[in-house]
Amino acid sequence: MDQERQLTPRKGMPSPRIMKEEFKRRFLSQFQDQNFDRLTAELESVAEAAWDAYAHSRKAPNTRKAGTGYADPDYDLALDWINAADAIRAASNVHIDSAGPNRILLINGSSRSEHTCPGEMSKSYRLSELAESVLVTEGTEVDLLDLSRLTSEYGRRIHPCKACFSTSPALCHWPCSCYPNYSLGQVQDWMNEIYPLWVAAHGIMIITPVNWYHTSSPLKLMIDRLVCADGGNPDPTATHGKDAQQAKAIELSGWDYPKHLAGLAFCHRFAWRCRGNPERRPRTFRLAHLNGTRICRQDGAAGTVHRLLETVRKRPSRSG
Repeated sequence: MDQERQLTPRKGMPSPRIMKEEFKRRFLSQFQDQNFDRLTAELESVAEAAWDAYAHSRKAPNTRKAGTGYADPDYDLALDWINAADAIRAASNVHIDSAGPNRILLINGSSRSEHTCPGEMSKSYRLSELAESVLVTEGTEVDLLDLSRLTSEYGRRIHPCKACFSTSPALCHWPCSCYPNYSLGQVQDWMNEIYPLWVAAHGIMIITPVNWYHTSSPLKLMIDRLVCADGGNPDPTATHGKDAQQAKAIELSGWDYPKHLAGLAFCHRFAWRCRGNPERRPRTFRLAHLNGTRICRQDGAAGTVHRLLETVRKRPSRSG
């Protein structure tokens, strides 16, 4: 009886489902520009199709059979997830290529942009440019991830983490399978492009402001969505998608934490806990943090960049 209680997901929250009239009102509200006025009939047809997808909860309409190597080869696996997993595997090959250059992922965590409401570039972006110039002169490959594009670029989104891990670690898939969710309109999620950048990197530099006594909201969104990289379940077929009860059963029977991912993955909680203690960090991973509120002179920023480079140079063999 106790085990049955543990397996049964807790329920009781009010339903978020909405009626057709409200769904169509919300869906059509995005087409306010006058150029859409002549397309009323077409938009009505599109709204009907979107309602059908919502009403039948078609989260992932494009799938294929998982095939060999998965717990359930006959499971219909989302093509979006398959493509993301393939990109991560390709990035891991870049990471372990001993003949390749050192690679740094440089992240601007500020949401400010001259191309939207603030009308001015952020100090964090200016520091990112400075750090990039120092890294490039050292012969380092740099990927610049500018999170301000979440506020200034069309179709750039990072959807919030749904905390599947709290139901069961086995329900937190690597890469994240929560998005896209086409039936709910939760699309254009950026994380499937961001995960490979983290996996390929030998070092990470985060340049961020402190907004209202906390990290910026774009950076926090990304950090939360990185939780699946810390040994997340690499086989969504084992839980048949998001079946919470099956995930709980796997955990209770003895969750096999996929340690083989530890050298390629990163969890923000682990990295900050282990800061300053190299023995507790992942073997192929190093972290540096450039605080934009304190480092505002070129020599200070350059010094921080060089410390990151020295740490990366001393990393163990990438093929190990």
